[in-house]
Amino acid sequence: MVYNVPMMALSIKGLRKMYGKSVAVNGISLDIKPGEFFGFLGPNGAGKTTTIQCITGVATYDGGEISIFGTDVTRQYRDARRKVGIAPQEFNTDLFTPVRKALNFVGGYYGIPKRQRAERVEQLLEQFDLVEHANKRFMELSGGLKRRVMIARAMVHDPDFLILDEPTAGVDVQLRHDLWRHLQEINAAGKTILLTSHYIEEVERLCSRIAIINKGEIVAEGPKEKFLKGGNSLEEYYLKITEGEGW
Repeated sequence: MVYNVPMMALSIKGLRKMYGKSVAVNGISLDIKPGEFFGFLGPNGAGKTTTIQCITGVATYDGGEISIFGTDVTRQYRDARRKVGIAPQEFNTDLFTPVRKALNFVGGYYGIPKRQRAERVEQLLEQFDLVEHANKRFMELSGGLKRRVMIARAMVHDPDFLILDEPTAGVDVQLRHDLWRHLQEINAAGKTILLTSHYIEEVERLCSRIAIINKGEIVAEGPKEKFLKGGNSLEEYYLKITEGEGW
């Protein structure tokens, strides 16, 4: 009998990553369904960044398999990379480059034709309320606007899967809520999102499923409701399962 197995947006099987003799990620497995808003939590040094680097091809890994919408990230690197967009915590862009030019450059990197690229950039400037800031240099923007640019940049090539690493770090409360609205709209439009954040409230508010990684291993995973049983908050559950370790 043949069974139809649904394709996952992200499928990680037995991922293992070493740095010298240190184990950064110890055989983790994780599936994210298409259209999910998935929270990925863990203390500093737990393995979150390493996992993301392996997903995006920044780091090689020592064992296991990773695929994005069925495309192996190692054997089919170019195809897999086109399916994912990442907004890193660090502002890894030229501070002197105007916003429109920065977005246009990414579109060129992915080989988007000039006219189509220009249309896509204008669409994203409109979507993220950046039109009036389009000709400003990145360094001239506020923290919240910089975060919007990073997310817009991750979306230039219209990827199916978005990785957002601390997307509201350093942003004040009002701007954080504005960014939450943008992220909810992106997810409602069909994009799959993997979110890492030190703001537990953010993950609890936005994500439908959550995984917690600690010391290189997945220590809890499931629907958000699992973490909120008995009237507990996600923060209380997190602190308990990570033994109260720092962020």
